[in-house]
Amino acid sequence: MVPNVNAAPAMSRRGVYWHAAACLAVLLGAGWLVRRHWPVVEHGALRLAVADQGWLLVAALAAVGTWASSALAQQGAVARRLPGGRLVAAQFAASAANHVLPAGVGAGAVNLRFLMRCGLPPGRGASALAVKAAAGAVVRLALVAALAPACPGLLRAPHLPAAVLLAGAAVVALAAVLLRARVWPRCRGAVAAVVADIRALHSRPARAAALWGGSLAFTGLHALVLISVARAVELPLSPARVALLYLAASGAAALLPTPGGLGSLDAALALALTASGTPAAAAASAVLGYRLLTVWLPLLPGLLLLGVLIRRRAL
Repeated sequence: MVPNVNAAPAMSRRGVYWHAAACLAVLLGAGWLVRRHWPVVEHGALRLAVADQGWLLVAALAAVGTWASSALAQQGAVARRLPGGRLVAAQFAASAANHVLPAGVGAGAVNLRFLMRCGLPPGRGASALAVKAAAGAVVRLALVAALAPACPGLLRAPHLPAAVLLAGAAVVALAAVLLRARVWPRCRGAVAAVVADIRALHSRPARAAALWGGSLAFTGLHALVLISVARAVELPLSPARVALLYLAASGAAALLPTPGGLGSLDAALALALTASGTPAAAAASAVLGYRLLTVWLPLLPGLLLLGVLIRRRAL
């Protein structure tokens, strides 16, 4: 039987189309929400314009620190030494690319090209990215576990009917069976390679400290950006509560395949803040300020830097 060489590209194109359709649906939904609640958004923007400049400066410095901490975590995920200046520049460019392409594709592609330019084979580069992503996920879960007892009742599970819970459990069980039967055999080798790389890195304390310290700093600094903006617009929430809400909202937004969480993260953050008792206008100010400092202001310089790195063959 002759294999169909066009089957894989066709499936890949089909996946891209579905992914693009999902992105468009989420972005259209976010646009509809903004239009529907435009007076609240407009009032939030005006409130941000007269916010405390000192706290906004702290937020801006924290946003800059996220790129350095991302570079530190990436260095920790690789055994060989990477060029520090180009590594930080690549993280800045990757952050911009991540807000143009969906679901982390941009950042992953930029970082993989950078690691390959530094001499890593494609397989080792992809494994290093997986190690960094795994460390980031573990750090987020650990922070949620640490902050949840300090903010009792903040993360409340919704009360759902028993039928909904049973249906959800059935869906999860079916998904687990399908993953084990079809996905796990294909991913077993990749997971084993990532686990081996993690063990090898932990035999070098400096690399392990860079990986976990950079991952912790990256998540903490993003939370600090939102905390500082919240202070600037006088949000009536403690820093611990804002940080926990950020972790919960960013985790939920990661399930939606929009570029850099555009639309999904904004909606999740606004919903989390208002559900905790924050006035809608203040929540809109905090979300706008956070996204302005982490996305919109760095976007054009990041894309320009990406072009420079490609032209100089650093990527």
